[in-house]
Amino acid sequence: MAMTNLLPMIAVAVLTFLWSRHRTIRARVRQSARSIELGLLPMKRLDADYSAPPPPELTDALAAARSGEWEAAASLLAGTGTEWERRSWYANALGSAAAKSDGWLVAWETARPDDPDAAVVRAQSTVALAWERRGSGWARRTSPQQFEDFHRTLARSRQEIARAAELNPQDPTPYLIEIWAALGLGYPHEEMHRIWAEVKDRAPDHYQAHYSALQYWCAKWRGSHELARSFAIRAAADAPLGSLLSALPLLAWFEADIDDSMDASAYRSPALTALVDAALADTAAAAKDHPHLAEVRHLLAHFLAKQGRHEAALEQFRLVDGYVAAVPWVYFEDVRRAYTEAREKTVRATA
Repeated sequence: MAMTNLLPMIAVAVLTFLWSRHRTIRARVRQSARSIELGLLPMKRLDADYSAPPPPELTDALAAARSGEWEAAASLLAGTGTEWERRSWYANALGSAAAKSDGWLVAWETARPDDPDAAVVRAQSTVALAWERRGSGWARRTSPQQFEDFHRTLARSRQEIARAAELNPQDPTPYLIEIWAALGLGYPHEEMHRIWAEVKDRAPDHYQAHYSALQYWCAKWRGSHELARSFAIRAAADAPLGSLLSALPLLAWFEADIDDSMDASAYRSPALTALVDAALADTAAAAKDHPHLAEVRHLLAHFLAKQGRHEAALEQFRLVDGYVAAVPWVYFEDVRRAYTEAREKTVRATA
């Protein structure tokens, strides 16, 4: 699930925490006859809110929350137990919904004052609200008032994050949420190392946490291309097959070439080809219901197409078609159009 309407982040994160939807595609994109024959969807029918179909239990909980009812959300989170990846994913989605309207969350907190699930949703909602107040534009296009609201709201989230962590000491989710506060407030590297140690102690292979930390270490935020690359390579080297963490070096590579300025031959290097192959093996081993599997498939479609491995790219496009809220498409001004153009080029190349 992407960080745009959930981040993702999510996705989506994230909830668009992304800073640079600066690439624009202007040419008209027409769907080819072969694309239609393959069952691929026209651009207007693509869902730009999710990277994959959301599970019914999540959509039901979100619908109930929009109606002012909190019980379904409470049941959803309680049911995750120690399945931390899914818990963080749900908390992200529910917190993003509460950032828009939190009457249902207030009712939940009133009914269950010390519920750790309500507390983690509250922490997530405050961070999501802060990023909404900032907006997704470049710093030079963000007003002083937006920045003031952003920093004030993020500062308030720190107490809520600490409370969520105190109420459920085993849960890595509060620390994952804190990464986005660290990114926005400019925590020094030493503080980020502290947060990361808390995450690793609780969920060493947590994909969403790794994705979030990678954003912190990127040059566009609090790190550099080298720091991001180093973090990604270490994480992938230590990760078990099926964790999807092999995608991190690809994400770091993409962030370093965010303006698409690298020579095409760089994408066909043996080193990058090996990274793509490792991520393909990771997706093959991952659980089919992994919350972030589709995000990695979207990324692989992009890299495989860049490498001229069109049949393999088309396979990834067919697996994710219909939902487009994922890197790299979310970095474009028109997400649907960016995805459709890349997909149609791949379809034509395999004809």
